[in-house]
Amino acid sequence: MKIRRKMDELLVKLKTRLDMAAEALPAPPGSGVVELVLIIVVLISLVLIFKGQLTSLIRTIFSQIDSSATSVF
Repeated sequence: MKIRRKMDELLVKLKTRLDMAAEALPAPPGSGVVELVLIIVVLISLVLIFKGQLTSLIRTIFSQIDSSATSVF
């Protein structure tokens, strides 16, 4: 049990020091913009690659919704 407690204390100290280091080193300006642009580029390319499958899937879903809606009303 003493070893476990000592390990927990060391982990808490390490986390505290890592948090202090993260606060001391600010993120470079504009880094969030670059990440956002990369995510958008990846999403657009995935849509273009799988355009046919997505169109087919959406048509199937809407036809099922349409047939279910007409059976309810």
